[in-house]
Amino acid sequence: MTTASAAETEALGEQTGSRLKAGDLVLLAGPLGSGKTTFVRGMARGTGSDAQVQSPTFQLVRIYPGRVQLAHVDLYRVKAAGELADLGLDELLDGGAMVIEWGDRVDLRRAELVTFENLGEDRRRLRFEAEA
Repeated sequence: MTTASAAETEALGEQTGSRLKAGDLVLLAGPLGSGKTTFVRGMARGTGSDAQVQSPTFQLVRIYPGRVQLAHVDLYRVKAAGELADLGLDELLDGGAMVIEWGDRVDLRRAELVTFENLGEDRRRLRFEAEA
């Protein structure tokens, strides 16, 4: 899918969020500034959350309550696999759905992978793939 504005990227995220259920995992991959957090803003709205979505780069995990709780994880600053154990990702999935920015840095199964490509200006290409 190609979006031509931040609003379109957010709307696509909202569609994705509207179908999430507890235990769902979405991995986001793409360079800085490619629209990942904008997409998550829409996902949170799609789950029924009215929380203000911000990049969790320095906090690592943010939780957005809604129809289904959405855990927003950012692995940009995580360098070692051992740091992931401290985040309690399994417990977060037990409590709702999870979206992980820089999700290509983890080897998790049963996830949807969304890859972001910046096409210039506000245009983005998003590829959706189901992981086994």
